[in-house]
Amino acid sequence: MKKFEFIGRIALAMLLVMAFVGCPGTGGNNGVTTSSSNIISISAGYNHSLAIKEDGSLWAWGLNNSGQLGDGTNTNRNIPTRVGTDTDWINISAGDGHSLALKEDGSLWAWGLNDSGQLGDGTNTNRNIPTRVSTDTDWTYISAGSSRSLAIKEDGSLWAWGSNYVGSLGDGTFTDRNIPTRIGADTNWAYISAGGQYCLALKKDGSLWAWGRNNYGQLGDGTNTNYRNIPTRVGTEANWTYISAGLQYSLALKNDGSLWAWGRNDNGQLGDGTNTDRYVPTRIGIDNDWVYISAGYYFHSSAIKSDGSLWAWGSNSAGQLGDGTTTDRNVSTRIGTATNWISVSLGNFFSFAITEDNCLWAWGANRDGFITGGWLGDGTYINKNTPVQIFIP
Repeated sequence: MKKFEFIGRIALAMLLVMAFVGCPGTGGNNGVTTSSSNIISISAGYNHSLAIKEDGSLWAWGLNNSGQLGDGTNTNRNIPTRVGTDTDWINISAGDGHSLALKEDGSLWAWGLNDSGQLGDGTNTNRNIPTRVSTDTDWTYISAGSSRSLAIKEDGSLWAWGSNYVGSLGDGTFTDRNIPTRIGADTNWAYISAGGQYCLALKKDGSLWAWGRNNYGQLGDGTNTNYRNIPTRVGTEANWTYISAGLQYSLALKNDGSLWAWGRNDNGQLGDGTNTDRYVPTRIGIDNDWVYISAGYYFHSSAIKSDGSLWAWGSNSAGQLGDGTTTDRNVSTRIGTATNWISVSLGNFFSFAITEDNCLWAWGANRDGFITGGWLGDGTYINKNTPVQIFIP
């Protein structure tokens, strides 16, 4: 197996084989005394987040105006709330107002906002509980973006649905789709990431592809041509291992552990020491020990090194970098001194990460001043500029 086939899932694999050693806290945001939250997966969306525990249960919190939490209501939650009673969830992706998830049997489920058909259930009706998408049981990977969804099947085929007005589905049209629609005929897709009106994908040969909106060069093809409505190869290299699409910028790793970025850079979110947009993948620093990356829904970035250290850069107006300040950074900045971070997921102005002991941490914005958010899930609406532990019963 090539490195890129597993590096994007390295955190999940590490967690699944890990013995429970317990979180350091003794009391949580919800008043529950606990020694461990046993979190194996976290996905931060635009204004809501999803998590899976070791027992396969699904949890959600944050904004719920479109039913994106999936708890059968449209009530916002500032603490993690269990979604149904099922214990067979294995993969999650929180988008901009909608959610996707996979079960152990390979079935695909969606809920939340559906104005562009992004739930894929053949309607444009919002859903506030998980709703089955098709009857297929061969889905293997999902990614929810802004008003659209992507998925890969066991046979390596690529599928997309939802908003398509800038060609962000990649099917060669500009027509919205409310059911999963096959993209091309290739059967060697390995990994996908849906960003803000554009998408990134890797093939099994390590090649990098992009499509959708390109006004800031986020496709990395050397132009800022407004859009591409079919997957377009980025360069000729075949050594890409992991990708993360943000709002209008992209991050990627190569098999030598080097970090690359391109697209919009007005808040320093590319991390190259400038605030200049880049139209092609640009090397960030000289380090070769990066193992995990996440590009946020707004303009901040985070990454983990092989030594378990956590780093962040970009916009920091709400403390979303976690360095104890609200100062933007245009180079990677170390967050604390811990060396046990294994995965990170960035939302709008907030961030989440998981440590080796199955513990969940959050920081950044906890409301936007107009909408009660509770985005961090700590039971408050107060911004945090350093990581705080989030407890799930």
